Amino acid sequence: MSDFFDLKNKVAVITGSSRGIGKAIALRFSEFGAKVIISSRKIDSCKSVENEILKNGGIASSFECNISSKTACEELINYAKQKYGKLDILVCNAASNPYYGKLAEIPDESFDKIMNNNVKSNLWLCKSSIPLLKKNKSGSILIVSSIAGLQGVQNLGAYSISKTADIGLIRSLAVELGKYKITVNGLCPGIIKTDFARALWENPKILKDVESYAPLKRIGSTDEVAGAAILLASKPGAFITGQVITMDGGVTIAGRG
Repeated sequence: MSDFFDLKNKVAVITGSSRGIGKAIALRFSEFGAKVIISSRKIDSCKSVENEILKNGGIASSFECNISSKTACEELINYAKQKYGKLDILVCNAASNPYYGKLAEIPDESFDKIMNNNVKSNLWLCKSSIPLLKKNKSGSILIVSSIAGLQGVQNLGAYSISKTADIGLIRSLAVELGKYKITVNGLCPGIIKTDFARALWENPKILKDVESYAPLKRIGSTDEVAGAAILLASKPGAFITGQVITMDGGVTIAGRG
């Protein structure tokens, strides 16, 4: 393993890391030396990932966190401080989408849940993390957005709005925190083979359409997203801030999505 992408002794909190993209980021961060805190609503699922990391010689711990609760978000970051004495990397990956349909028909409670879980929770996590990152005089914040945040999306309008807001959060925080040598960046995945996107890639018609118009002719893997996260969290990414990396096999540049 090259020291160029070394994360040795870095402490990373990753939300929504019991499966999918978050789990892949946790596993790969650990391989590159980070001490990883696994977090999701289900502690048993977190423990499963933790044990996988420990068996491979890594350092990990678990913390149950429902991101819809401001108190829970604050307690998660405080756990990192109490457990390891510092925080170097925050990955805001957890999100939800309880509604599929027209914006004109979305119930207020569904819209509010999407905004709270996908945007406000990220702000809570960042606000709690910033004092620790400032103390280090360096650090990295990664927010997982989506290509849905780069364009209008049929039947996923509220989710699209939330992911667009995340991009605004990324850019504004990058401006505010740059003087503290804290970088803030985002990841915008397209269709990735995860449980969260299962309804898309398990639909033969949708999968065939994506594979036909995507320049790379396939959907993505969680490890490919994790690779970009490693770049942004390590030394080679130290001069990158306020940016979002789109990883969609070329779907958006081909004018589709």
